[in-house]
Parts: sequence; structure tokens; C-alpha cells
Amino acid sequence: MARSASAADVFHAIADANRRTLLDTVTGGEASVGMLAASVGLSYSAVSQHLAILCRTGLLSRRRDGRKRLYRLNPRPLRQVHLWTSRYEQFWRGRIDQLHRVLGEKR
Repeated sequence: MARSASAADVFHAIADANRRTLLDTVTGGEASVGMLAASVGLSYSAVSQHLAILCRTGLLSRRRDGRKRLYRLNPRPLRQVHLWTSRYEQFWRGRIDQLHRVLGEKR
């Protein structure tokens, strides 16, 4: 199953541990840049760069609340990741089932 260019962007976006931490933080609800910077221990500038990538891929949406910008998770693009990784989950289940059969035969 070939991945589209936009799917590759989502994979690139979640490849970075700091961006995964940012995504984990917004699963609890909207978060400001300050809250997100504190969650990853990075500067506002570095967090802003990561947030730009996450917004560009559609994983986050942003809204203004006065002077704050609040970020919210949009999980829909992660479906592409789930669909791709689910093939490997099925593969490993089959391997584990096969291992159980082999071990069961040797008992």
C-alpha cells in the first residue's frame, strides 16, 4: 500500500519525539503555546516551529482567544498511520500465533 504525499507528511510530523509529546499534551483538550512549551521543555520558538508542522499536516488546529493561540488535536490524519501500522499488527499476531503452536507442540 503506497502512501500519499500528505500521508508522508503525517509520518514525518509524528517521527519527532517532541511533536509526539505535543500531540499527547493536546489530547486532554486545548493548550496554549506556553503550556505546550512547558510540556516539552523547549523554547517558545522551537515549539512554534513544531506546531507549524503539526498544523500544516492537519494534526492540530489553532484558534485565537484574546492574545493567546490555543491548539487542539485533529486526530483524523492519524487514521493514515493506523491503517498502515495495522498491517504489521496483523503480521505480528500471526507470528505470535505461530510461535504458540510451535511451543505447544514441544511441550
